[in-house]
Amino acid sequence: MTEINPIQPFKYKTKIDLRFNDFDLLGHVNNATYLTYFEIGRTKYWQQAINWNWKKTGIIIGSASIEYKQPIFPEDTIYIYIRTSRIGIKSFDLEYLIVKEINNKESICSTGKTSCIAFDYTSKKSVSIPEIERSKMIDFEQLDLKIA
Repeated sequence: MTEINPIQPFKYKTKIDLRFNDFDLLGHVNNATYLTYFEIGRTKYWQQAINWNWKKTGIIIGSASIEYKQPIFPEDTIYIYIRTSRIGIKSFDLEYLIVKEINNKESICSTGKTSCIAFDYTSKKSVSIPEIERSKMIDFEQLDLKIA
């Protein structure tokens, strides 16, 4: 039986720089900091892969989940993989993998997911995902779109 590579569906990867204040008294990255890593990663993803037009439509997070697999220590080099896994009318989901290099192989430290909502800050209401950004996400991720 062939083992499925959990990294394979991800097309975007970026390095996360560890900061002194990321670590707790136990000497590893504090659990709450993983949400910050998701934020740093998705901001880069939206800028570099999708080129989201922030002046036209904002994004708010409706929900977030994290599954911790192993700790991150100061000597680790970490990367985050991000992908759009679902696109609806007004919302879409991003999935995350945070990995570290161990013996020249990537080892998963955590997985996560956020539900993102297109938002108009002027009207203070959710709005439909703009067609331009929707198309960019579909093209970049090579999604077979089924609106959910």
